Amino acid sequence: MILSLLLLVLALAGAPLFAIIAASAMLGFQSEEVDLSVMGIEIYRLAETPVLLAIPLFTFAGYLLGESQAPQRLVRVTNALLGWLRGGLAIVSLSACALFTAFTGASGVTIVALGALLYPALRQANYPARFSLGLVTTSGSLGLLFAPALPLILYGVVAQQMNLEEPVKIDDLFAAGLLPGLLMIVLLSLYSMWRTRGEAMACEPFSWSTALAALRESAWEIPLPIVVLGGIYGGVFALSEAAAVTALYVLVVEVGIRREIPLRKLPAIMRESMVLVGAILVILGVALASTNYLIDTEVPTRLFEVIRSEIDSKLTFLILLNLFLLVLGMMLDIFSALVLVVPIILPIAVGYGIHPVHLGIIFLANMQIGYITPPVGMNLFIASYRFERPVLDVYRATVPFFVILLITVLVITYWPALSMVLVER
Repeated sequence: MILSLLLLVLALAGAPLFAIIAASAMLGFQSEEVDLSVMGIEIYRLAETPVLLAIPLFTFAGYLLGESQAPQRLVRVTNALLGWLRGGLAIVSLSACALFTAFTGASGVTIVALGALLYPALRQANYPARFSLGLVTTSGSLGLLFAPALPLILYGVVAQQMNLEEPVKIDDLFAAGLLPGLLMIVLLSLYSMWRTRGEAMACEPFSWSTALAALRESAWEIPLPIVVLGGIYGGVFALSEAAAVTALYVLVVEVGIRREIPLRKLPAIMRESMVLVGAILVILGVALASTNYLIDTEVPTRLFEVIRSEIDSKLTFLILLNLFLLVLGMMLDIFSALVLVVPIILPIAVGYGIHPVHLGIIFLANMQIGYITPPVGMNLFIASYRFERPVLDVYRATVPFFVILLITVLVITYWPALSMVLVER
C-alpha cells in the first residue's frame, strides 16, 4: 500500500510514465511471486511483432512531410478544387488538416504546420474571427480515423496482444475509420456553409488552369495515399511493407527530387521522429507487461462482473464509456491512453458484445474530440499559443464544432454498421 502511494506521488510529481507503469507491474508480479524476467520476455515478444515496423516508418514519413512544403501544396490543391464553394475555404481547411494529420498522426503538429497558412487565409477572405479560430483549432484533431494514422496502428498492436477470440486486423481498422471520419468532415463542412451564409466572403472562382497547375505542383504527393492504401487493400503490400514504401517514397521525393529538405537536416528529423517512436514503444512494452499481470490476476474479468452487476444495458455502458473517454482525452495524450486503458476496457466491452474494431473507432473518435474538450483539451492551449489568443476565446470559438463532433461520436457509437460495413468478414 505504501509503495503504491509512493508511485502515485511520483506520478503526480512528473516521473516518466514508463517508469511508473514498469514499477507497478514489477510490484504486482512480485506480490504474485512471479519471476520478474517476465518483464523482459514481454518486451521481447513485442519486438517480434511484425506490424510494429510500421510505426517508426510511418512516423518518419510524417515528419518528413511536415518539414517539407507539402502542407502548402496540399492547401493550394484543395483550395483550387473546392475554393469556389460557399464556405469553400473552410472545407479546404477541414480536408487539408484531416489528410495531413492522417500521415503525421499528431494533432498539435497540424495546428502548428497548417494553422499559419489557414487562419490568415480565412481572415483575409472575411471569415469571422471566432469562426476561423474555432475551425482551425478543431481541424487539427481531424484525421486520426484515416489510414495510416499512427493511433489506428497502435490500437491494433495493443488489441492483438490481448489474444481475443475475435482477431483485430489493422487493415480492418483502416477500413472501419473511413466512413466515421468522412461523416465528421461532411457535418463540419455543412455547418461551415450554413454559418457563413450571407457573409461577404471572398470565393475563389473555379479555374481549370489553376486547378491543373495545383495538381501538377502536387504531382509527387497525390499518388502517395493511392499507392499506400491501394497496395494494402489490393494485397500487394503488407502493412509493414506499405510503411517502408511510404518512407522511401517521401524520402526520395522531398530530399532527392524536390530538395526541400537538405541532407544536413535529415539526421535531426530522424532523431526527432525516433524520439517520439522510442517513447511510444517503451511505454507500450511495459504497459503490455502490466496488462499481462492484470490478465493473470483476472482484474478485467472481476471488473466486468462488478460493472455487469450494476449495468445490464449495453446502451448504458456505451454512454458511460463515452463520458469516461472524453475525460480521458482531456487528461492524457492519445498514445498513453491507448496503451494504458485499452487493455482494461477492451475485454469489458467485448463482454457487452461490442466488436473490438468498433470499440477502436469509438475510442479514437472520443480521444479526437478530447483534444478540444474544455477546460484542458491539449489543442485548445496549442491554438491559444499559436494564434496568440486568450484560451477563453479559444474555448468559445470551438463550442459549436465540439457539439457537432460530439453528435458524430454518438452516431458512431450507437450505429455500429457505420464503422463495420466496410470491414471484411
